[in-house]
Amino acid sequence: MVTRAVLKYIRLTPRKFRQIIPLVKGKHPEDAIQILMSTKKKASVYGIEILKSAIANAKRVQGVDEDRLFISKLIADCGPQLKRFRAGSMGRASPILKRTCHITVELDQTKDDAVQKEQPAPKKTAAHAAKEKAHAPHTREKIKEASKKGKQVKE
Repeated sequence: MVTRAVLKYIRLTPRKFRQIIPLVKGKHPEDAIQILMSTKKKASVYGIEILKSAIANAKRVQGVDEDRLFISKLIADCGPQLKRFRAGSMGRASPILKRTCHITVELDQTKDDAVQKEQPAPKKTAAHAAKEKAHAPHTREKIKEASKKGKQVKE
């Protein structure tokens, strides 16, 4: 079951938050919090906050095993921009955009080994087997025989 948590209108640019996403995506939430605590970025504070919120949301859902949770999706979208102006040269105004972002995290459960069934490998057709045989690498004996005769073996 997927559990979501959303944090909106954060005074941080989405680009800065996206720098920490590869560090934690696909990991257990408790491990991700430990990683973010050791990261020296302002975005890591917000990442810890939203992960704690997502864990609390998952606890409220019945039947969720915390040990099997992992971060399946972590997104930083653009929020509204605060438009400010700074005095420029010759009486002009230079625009300043103070960006905000919305962060969404989704926690999912890993599948149990007993429940998850492995599918058998597809059977090879005769044409496929013949094609593999034609493109098979040369054995050492063939290479030795060819080198004795002074021929080169094409691979």
